[in-house]
Amino acid sequence: MTTPNHIAVIDIGKTNAKLALVDLETVTELVVVTRPNTALSGPPWPHFDVDGHWAFLLDALRQFHIDYGIDAISVTTHGASIVLLQDDGKLAAPILDYEYDGPDRFAEAYDKIRPDFTQSGSPKLAGGLNVGAQLYWQFATDPQLKDRTAHIVTYPQYWGHGLTGVVASDVTSIGCHTDLWLPYNDTFSDLPAKLGIAEKFAPVRKSMDILGPITQKIATITGLPLDTNVCVGIHDSNASLYPYILNQTGAFSVVSTGTWVVVMSMAGAAISLDPNRDTLVNVNAYGQAVPSARFMGGREYEIIQAGQDVRPSQDDVEKVLMSSQMLLPSVDPLTGPYQGENAFWSGGEPLVGAGQRAAALSFYLAMMTDTCLRLTGAEGPTIVEGPFANNALFVSMLAVATGRPVLKSQAETGTSIGAALLFAKHKELATPSPVPLPLDVTQWQRYSAQWHWLVQERRQATV
Repeated sequence: MTTPNHIAVIDIGKTNAKLALVDLETVTELVVVTRPNTALSGPPWPHFDVDGHWAFLLDALRQFHIDYGIDAISVTTHGASIVLLQDDGKLAAPILDYEYDGPDRFAEAYDKIRPDFTQSGSPKLAGGLNVGAQLYWQFATDPQLKDRTAHIVTYPQYWGHGLTGVVASDVTSIGCHTDLWLPYNDTFSDLPAKLGIAEKFAPVRKSMDILGPITQKIATITGLPLDTNVCVGIHDSNASLYPYILNQTGAFSVVSTGTWVVVMSMAGAAISLDPNRDTLVNVNAYGQAVPSARFMGGREYEIIQAGQDVRPSQDDVEKVLMSSQMLLPSVDPLTGPYQGENAFWSGGEPLVGAGQRAAALSFYLAMMTDTCLRLTGAEGPTIVEGPFANNALFVSMLAVATGRPVLKSQAETGTSIGAALLFAKHKELATPSPVPLPLDVTQWQRYSAQWHWLVQERRQATV
């Protein structure tokens, strides 16, 4: 098969739905359009506005093809979402927003049947972040739902099914803290059988497989040729990891930033993951287990900045460093390595909109990321992709805190580049840019050490 050049990437993040057009020859995004991924309140439960997304995406596919030409389509989405389809291919129920706390109501009963963390690599998480918990709650809430469900697919393949009519799941999404997969055995856990739905799951395939060509209906709406292929698709954090699996050797880590900051460490030190600190095992595009940790960094950024996107001055940075003004975890106490702990300002809280607040927040996010890297046994360079790669204070403090090289990706949407590369498995990529250490590195090192010390002191005080 000739390698296609212009790849349209459907990229459904928790905050925004996007369509990006990636030129594989230059490995750049030619154009990106976005739409807010605002959950609808119900009924029967908070759910994603897939009808609105479909209208947006199909119109954008049509326009992209007119303006540039589209050779193939790839799909990447956030994890923690599962889709129930009827025999006719329509939704058996709306796709639950995983932040809804409904599944927590049956947590005690669900805990009795979920697999152990040592087998699944899937920690117990709040709301619907464990897909198994979603399914347990949905079937209990709607007793007829199981009978209406003919096929169960992971979220990237919902969009793939709409484009091709083919049902599938992908290994990266089924292996993303779902409780449904055993990452070290490359097979389902016993949970689907316990739920009585094992036979309903669509075949689990590798992300780079071809799902199929688009249907006549999609061709008519978008103007795309009928032989336009769609690949199986990939979980978004794994899309960020994929380009570096193709090109890196030895130990390295990738930090995927967005609503979630997800740390994935390849070939690092052997370490026992702690399920109480939001560590987990992801599964990469090749089906390999990847020690991972995460926190809701993008959401925490929004909370602290309160809509004020301020760029701190050098004077702001120096004042924060000199006064040891620090934000301590956790802004979102439901996720991340310091769950159950509430945010605290040491050295006084700067006003919303102040440059010092923005500087201290950047340092906080870097220190949280450093914590996640430590928890996953990270070794070698750290590659940062996504919005935080453009935050100079974040990447500089991360380099200081880890004591290892930090590189930053230049892609506007790293997930889209990774998803497009599913069509070009041996592409040579530009090396990410190295992050220089600050001139006054000793002062930054003192700040980093003090942050870790204060966090440890607070944790010990609450024991």
